[in-house]
Amino acid sequence: MRQMNIAAHLRRAGAAFADRAGIARGTAVLHRYGELAERVSRLAQGLRTHLGLQPGERVALVMKNCPQYVETLYACWHAGLVAVPINAKLHPAEMAYILADSGARLCFVSSNLAGALAALVHEPLRHLIETDGADYTRLLRCEPAPLADCAPGDIAWLFYTSGTTGRPKGASLSHGNLLAMSLCYFADVDPQPPWRAILHAAPMSHGSGLYALAHVMKASCHVIPESDGFDAAEVFELIEGWPGAVFFAAPTMIRRLLDHPGGASTEHLKAIIYGGGPMYLEDLVRGLARLGPKFAQLYGQGETPMTITALSSAVIADTQHPRWRERASSVGIAQSAVEVRVIDEAGAPLPCEQIGEVIVRGATVMRGYWNNPAASAETLRGGWLHTGDLGSFDTDGFLTLKDRSKDVIISGGSNIYPREVEEVLLQHADIAEASVIGRPDRDWGESVVAYVVLRQGAALDPAALDAFCAERIARFKRPRHYRSVDVLPKNSYGKVLKKALRELEQTRGN
Repeated sequence: MRQMNIAAHLRRAGAAFADRAGIARGTAVLHRYGELAERVSRLAQGLRTHLGLQPGERVALVMKNCPQYVETLYACWHAGLVAVPINAKLHPAEMAYILADSGARLCFVSSNLAGALAALVHEPLRHLIETDGADYTRLLRCEPAPLADCAPGDIAWLFYTSGTTGRPKGASLSHGNLLAMSLCYFADVDPQPPWRAILHAAPMSHGSGLYALAHVMKASCHVIPESDGFDAAEVFELIEGWPGAVFFAAPTMIRRLLDHPGGASTEHLKAIIYGGGPMYLEDLVRGLARLGPKFAQLYGQGETPMTITALSSAVIADTQHPRWRERASSVGIAQSAVEVRVIDEAGAPLPCEQIGEVIVRGATVMRGYWNNPAASAETLRGGWLHTGDLGSFDTDGFLTLKDRSKDVIISGGSNIYPREVEEVLLQHADIAEASVIGRPDRDWGESVVAYVVLRQGAALDPAALDAFCAERIARFKRPRHYRSVDVLPKNSYGKVLKKALRELEQTRGN
């Protein structure tokens, strides 16, 4: 069987480009590639021999962006383990579910998050290691380890993505999937050399971390901001300090950059790659005027990471094209490693300009959902990934999305799944029924709105409901608006008509 470990790219960079900057915090270089590769190798040995982890076992990463993120991610792969990056913004109860479902044996955690996770250390999770603690330092004292043999189909990354049916599901991404994604980055998203630095302004548990892989292949520096969270002023400073800088951003982050009053130079900025939510055309026009022709867009899902379609910077910059507005409003053309179709309800391909479900097949599509054969069979039926997104192609092959993953809400680049919020609300003693939708929000893309039917005698108390949700789900998932109604609109089968709620919401103010 052909062997291919995605960590081999870091070992290669450490040998060939040992003196290149590998990890930086702000403008200060912390490790060069030779040292970074050695640290990863030592961590891998510690995971194998000191902690006794076996190939294929899972290691969770619960960290905000930090220099250790790249180290621990690659140490897992170097040792033949499976990385399980977990969004640091999740509620501890949500983290607990992912840790249990993945069967993670170890969790690397930032010190500021360790307290919340300490109570979760029980079988199968055995170890909680703070990345700036003594246990982490001891792992770094181990002898370097040889690179583990991995086949292209071996699982490397478990990406937990919720669905409209409730509990999160782990998309099983293989070494081969991640390699194909990285090659598509160079073919379709950011094709022009040189590749010098990637600024991790967005969470590394998601898109920014996935694009770290392509930049390791080119021995680019991974620049970690000093700020805890997205700070527009700091991003502009880092752009000035790192020539050839590239970063991935959600549209809401781009709007914050454009709203920033400073006059920072963007001469060193190479590209901003956006995705994870709708980019309003007026914002893109504003961005081109202020930052120049440096925007590229991707459309992907956790099940086919960062790789369905792409809209190149060359197309976005071609404002004189007669169909520029339509193209700029699209999500681009199919990326090189995948085939993309739009189908009707019977599964038949639709002609151009007709709306149907977007389906994908190719080298980046996941192996399946972790320990969930029924969901895997449903989503991957017929050999295609059924995205749940609705869209249409034009005659030039540009895909325009019409709706996102059925009822999913995308706020600030993060997916919020209504059923998760509804299930929490229904635990409240005053709520008989609940239905959650999204409403357009200029700053965040969408905001969460909860329509509730109260039990007899109860009164709507948004503050109390907000506090109730805060104890059970992540902050970014909580509703921003609560609406009390006598009944929820339903069809003859009793299913809530969210379309009717969205129409009702359009008639309301704030």
